[in-house]
Amino acid sequence: MQRLSIKELELIAEEIREYIIRMLEAAGSGHSAGPLGQADILTALYFDIMRHDPKNPDWDQRDIFLQSNGHTVPVRYAAMARAGYFERKELLTLRKLGSRLQGHPERAKLPGLENTSGPLGCGLSQACGMALAMRMNNQNHRWVYVTTGDGELDEGNNWEAIMLAAKYKLNNIIAIVDRNNIQIDGPTEVVMPLDDLRAKWEAFGWHVIEIDGNNIESVIDACAMGRAIVEKPVCILAHTVPGKGVDFMEYDFHWHGAPPNHEQAKIALHELRTLRGKIRSEHER
Repeated sequence: MQRLSIKELELIAEEIREYIIRMLEAAGSGHSAGPLGQADILTALYFDIMRHDPKNPDWDQRDIFLQSNGHTVPVRYAAMARAGYFERKELLTLRKLGSRLQGHPERAKLPGLENTSGPLGCGLSQACGMALAMRMNNQNHRWVYVTTGDGELDEGNNWEAIMLAAKYKLNNIIAIVDRNNIQIDGPTEVVMPLDDLRAKWEAFGWHVIEIDGNNIESVIDACAMGRAIVEKPVCILAHTVPGKGVDFMEYDFHWHGAPPNHEQAKIALHELRTLRGKIRSEHER
């Protein structure tokens, strides 16, 4: 498959942000800030970095992607639909009764989901189990990518998994921390200060790469560098803007767990389509 240019990937990320707004408006509930902020990361993963096949979700040579911060799953559904796992019109069933697109990913409902995620703090442990299984099966060409929120690192279970991965030198795990500095109750450094996250992960035996998580090229380069590290697991601290692309949502923790109403969605979509007025949009909602 021919690789896409960075400009093409950036346009896909903007499409994904539009899908997120439409999904959340239709649902009337859900999380806005995190999914919008992670659109560049998920675009890089699904459209450049990972080995996967939308037509064969259970392909035994695929890379694994886990969301520990499962409440941000709208960005994953949007990326999967854009990649061809299912039709885009299904995105508007988010959080509806009987929908395959639940508010947290449910593995058995939708092909292409690798884990069920609800309670925070579990994804890294799941990643460790899968990485160990790959090692036992001599599948050294496969990788486990796992995203986690920064506020989620308040959960002690994460640090148990971080220690285990370092002990067994699980160099086939790349953890991506969405460092957006907010959680549902406020700024992370007010709720429970995380301080120097890089120093903490390094002290626990991980190789740490720190990047701008809203720069797709940086995400791609960091994952390539991470795959070259052979002696320890890799953590990418991805600094992102919560609510990225929508002016009234950016940096505001109140949008962590809130959806836009119709008027707010209309404004948000206009901002995304016009890149905040930099280009003209011919679309009418």
